[in-house]
Amino acid sequence: MDADAIIIGAGACGLMCAVQAGYLGKRVIVLEKNDKPGAKILISGGGRCNYTNQFASAEQFISANPHFVKSAFTQWTVEDTISFFETYGITGKEKTLGQLFPDDKNAKDVVAVFTSICEDFGQEIRCNAAVNNIEIFDDYFKVSYEKNGKTVVLTTEKLVIASGGLPIPKMGATDFALRFARKNALNIIETAPALVPLTITGKDKEWFAQLSGNSVFCEVSNDEIAFEENILFTHWGLSGPAILQISSFWRRGETININLLPNHDVLSLLEDERKTNGKTLLSTLLHRFYTRKFTDALGKFLPLTKPVAALTKAEIDLITTTIHHFKVKPAGDKGYDKAEVMRGGIDTSEISSKTLQCKKIPNLFFGGECMDVTGWLGGYNFQWAWASGFVIAQNL
Repeated sequence: MDADAIIIGAGACGLMCAVQAGYLGKRVIVLEKNDKPGAKILISGGGRCNYTNQFASAEQFISANPHFVKSAFTQWTVEDTISFFETYGITGKEKTLGQLFPDDKNAKDVVAVFTSICEDFGQEIRCNAAVNNIEIFDDYFKVSYEKNGKTVVLTTEKLVIASGGLPIPKMGATDFALRFARKNALNIIETAPALVPLTITGKDKEWFAQLSGNSVFCEVSNDEIAFEENILFTHWGLSGPAILQISSFWRRGETININLLPNHDVLSLLEDERKTNGKTLLSTLLHRFYTRKFTDALGKFLPLTKPVAALTKAEIDLITTTIHHFKVKPAGDKGYDKAEVMRGGIDTSEISSKTLQCKKIPNLFFGGECMDVTGWLGGYNFQWAWASGFVIAQNL
């Protein structure tokens, strides 16, 4: 055999798996399609890398089996992630909502931790290595890949597929894991872009486009869940953290609700203003909370030039509904080019939650984004990648 295990994909899961295997004295070869390891790590968080979340638990993951991640998160905790990186000189600093970023370092330093440990252990990372075939035998695998126009064949008793999902094709993302799963009769949960901006078309398009660049703190919700963070207006629709979060739960044709003033009751604000200064124009009151541009844009729906004391009951109801129940029916999303992760993937019922080994194909393991485990925005998907990489390594 050429190695104790072959890992396909030098992303977050594959790199952690290689490192943890090294600690256990196991030699692995990592095959990476790109010209360098950790491509998605390098661009995450604008190059700063939100490498975990202090609050990560099964609650922040979408899966047909919401309990699936619990075993891995017991074996490799958030504390384990923090401790691991601190050991190698990366200290976490919380930005918001539990998101941890390297305090005085960046994504390149995160990747360097893994590449240097791999070097110390003699773990090979072979880049520009595009796997084109996997043959499954009774007690070993034959993996063929192409590099510089030549085909190389490796044999191994254990195989790890950590090749990621479909987002960001220009970063080298492919459907390799999904194609392999289908070929071997493994069930796949329908895939779709997740943590992705939403598009607006039709008669409302111009109203959103004119607000491009405006950011508003909101609560965005549907019948299932709500998120309080900023939304960002763009020339094609909506983005920003709250929109990316809700996108993972949104389905085409559905309407989402936006509370444009989640920390205040606009009815109380109007009543208080009527008592103290009824001559205040509605636009003046709203401008205390929004930019002038956004306030003016609300003039399409609201009587901005009216003093608050002159507002009728119907107008007050309209203001309350518009501010707290602003309805948006997105036309679609920006697709895998702009998505941070993939929803769906290889059905977790095909995989042992304790070992991440494939139930139908012994000694084959899946990790990271290729399976039906999708985290919220904010470092959760990295925590899953590290945990799944660790778990697999223990079972190689």
